[in-house]
Amino acid sequence: MSTPPLPFSDPVRINQIGAGLERTLTPDPEAIRRIARALDLQALDGFTAELSLAPTPSTREWTLKGRVRAHAVQTCGITLEPLPVDVDRRFSIQLAEAAPEQTDEIEVTLDEDDADLIEDGKIDLGQYAVEQLALALDPFPRKPGATFVQPEEPAEISPFAALKALKPRDGEGRG
Repeated sequence: MSTPPLPFSDPVRINQIGAGLERTLTPDPEAIRRIARALDLQALDGFTAELSLAPTPSTREWTLKGRVRAHAVQTCGITLEPLPVDVDRRFSIQLAEAAPEQTDEIEVTLDEDDADLIEDGKIDLGQYAVEQLALALDPFPRKPGATFVQPEEPAEISPFAALKALKPRDGEGRG
């Protein structure tokens, strides 16, 4: 089973970073459509990411700092109406190159101080930009004032009540 293609990708090889690099990413219209579809948005009008990537004093580690800005339209989870949202999110992520002596086993920890591991000597700036946009969106968007009203629970209908409804009432249907 292959993984689906990323909605937006801009890979940088770690040997191209040098003392650091700065990029402004602006996806083309087709990438914007893929991002909107991947994030279940009605629309994504404008999306930019200003990124800077620099090595840290320790070896084999980098810091990715940036800011993502976008105007998106989500769907209200209650009314299903369009819900415009403006995103302006700053972030900083530590990245580390996997040590060569690591095996194929993956160790999962929940420590937030762990750095993201760099795979195949590449850092995908586009993937990080889309990830930060996704983190800035409300997973349960709701228009102001929209409230959920629990529908009435239907009375339990027994099979005998259904049969009784079919039975002719007294004085009806008898000849």
